[in-house]
Amino acid sequence: MRLTICHLYASGMNVYGDRGNVIVLAQRCRWRDIEVRIVERGVGETDPMHDYDLIIAGGGQDRDQIAVSDDLQGVAGVALRNAIEDDVVLLAICGTYQLLGHYFKTGGGVVLPGIGVFDAWTEAGSRRFIGDTLVKTNLHDKEGRTLELVGFENHSGRTFLKLGCEALGTTVIGAGNNGEDNREGAVYRNAFGTYLHGPILPKNPSFADELIRRAVARRYGTDSARTLPPLDDSAELNAHRRIVDRIQRRGRVKSGAT
Repeated sequence: MRLTICHLYASGMNVYGDRGNVIVLAQRCRWRDIEVRIVERGVGETDPMHDYDLIIAGGGQDRDQIAVSDDLQGVAGVALRNAIEDDVVLLAICGTYQLLGHYFKTGGGVVLPGIGVFDAWTEAGSRRFIGDTLVKTNLHDKEGRTLELVGFENHSGRTFLKLGCEALGTTVIGAGNNGEDNREGAVYRNAFGTYLHGPILPKNPSFADELIRRAVARRYGTDSARTLPPLDDSAELNAHRRIVDRIQRRGRVKSGAT
């Protein structure tokens, strides 16, 4: 088997170690003898995206987010929407997540248009949400257990999901989308948006494998996805547990969300 991973807007949207998500996916594929091709795609490129299997996009500074918003209003936005409708797997973090909604309104009142993959919108708030986050997702592992995610959030944007837009999960600790409704992230088809940096995947191997399974199922069929061999995740799960313990000891206030 062979999978192609696209690191979308790699040079600009890559704060708080978001590049690590690409590294994790590639390595977990290689450990399973899945050949991996990594493509870095930047502003101004116009090739279709439906031949990618996994698309990873991170957060960035304001100037980079403006450039990405402009780029997505053209051919690139059409290509990305078409890929998502074709069930290409996407993980979008923070700034890119915001631009997959209808718009992001900055603190200065400037509206950066999105592409409406998620039925959501984002507006800058007066307060910044910073700290460890624990999220109970709407996903399950192969044994049927609910997936819990740990990560680190650092954002002033407040994202609101319209009725019918599915959240990635519910915050146990942390601000999530907006610090008000306990919802975190968004899901549409095989596209996932979240505010969790860290990067998110090294400490959440089950979520990484869920993305890989979906990519394999789309490319090679569900039977191939079911037969992916398990990996020894003892180190990753130990890191996950230690972060959960730390979050629970600190509580909501000291973890950055009140």
